[in-house]
Amino acid sequence: MLSERRLEVLRAIVQDYVGTEEPVGSKALTERHALGVSPATVRNDMAVLEEEGFIAQPHTSAGRIPTDKGYRLFVDRLAGVKPLSSPERRAIQNFLDGAVDLDDVVARTVRLLAQLTRQVAVVQYPSLTRSTVRHVELLSLAPARLMLVLITDTGRVEQRLVDCPAPFGETSLADLRARLNSRVVGRRFADVPQLVQDLPESFEPEDRGTVSTVLSTLLETLVEETEERLMIGGTANLTRFGHDFPLTIRPVLEALEEQVVLLKLLGEAKESGMTVRIGHENAHEGLNSTSVVSVGYGSGGEAVAKLGVVGPTRMDYPGTMGAVRAVARYVGQILAES
Repeated sequence: MLSERRLEVLRAIVQDYVGTEEPVGSKALTERHALGVSPATVRNDMAVLEEEGFIAQPHTSAGRIPTDKGYRLFVDRLAGVKPLSSPERRAIQNFLDGAVDLDDVVARTVRLLAQLTRQVAVVQYPSLTRSTVRHVELLSLAPARLMLVLITDTGRVEQRLVDCPAPFGETSLADLRARLNSRVVGRRFADVPQLVQDLPESFEPEDRGTVSTVLSTLLETLVEETEERLMIGGTANLTRFGHDFPLTIRPVLEALEEQVVLLKLLGEAKESGMTVRIGHENAHEGLNSTSVVSVGYGSGGEAVAKLGVVGPTRMDYPGTMGAVRAVARYVGQILAES
């Protein structure tokens, strides 16, 4: 375990390197930070930090820079994240409040995160599997043709056409709509099949075929392996950090084009807490020079998807984590109110 003083020296190195992009020397540290010890003691502390792999000498320069291990300790021992200012919070709320539907919420969230953090923003669409039913609408298109509209608690809308085995009147349709909603509204998708299995028997024999057809369409919609969708923005921000990527920015850009890689990066939505993956902790080779900060968002206490940012390991971690957490909270509120 590092002593508190050496941890303080490491914190100062991380802050200076993130702020200046220049390797940090002991003289500069003692001038910029009230460490309360002599430059010789700081030099000695830096030698220990280097020996233990928390900092490294990038080339023949006199300065040192944090390693992945150093950033990891810095993040693990953070006293707190940097809160957003009141104007920033108001700007987030006003910008997101203008969203007209779920696609717009996701698009605005991506733009906002990219602007706030000046990194690459990634937002996962709320997954159907973790949703509950807000409403099922049934519309008559022709005597034997219906439109089924499923609306989830996260604002997602799925539409399906249903061809009925026989004509279905408006009265029967209204009856089915009411009975169906009384059973499934507010219930989790996984519970719906059991809740509706005996519904056809409660209808007249001539209507049972149509009721069964409607229900099977609804159940297909619920269990469909809906492709996990993502939106990404702010990729151009990476070009500002060209020198932070050892050889070239290309492997990073190529990795960001792969949806599967990004979904793995964000992690499981059920891990709703803040996750920070630094450098080589990212399994994908193209992202070994990046850090990923992600968190779950959702309405109520449960995360339905993840959002986060990707940037160089030389990142303002307290500021980025504060922004990611704040945006996730606002998106959750909007989903809850929508």
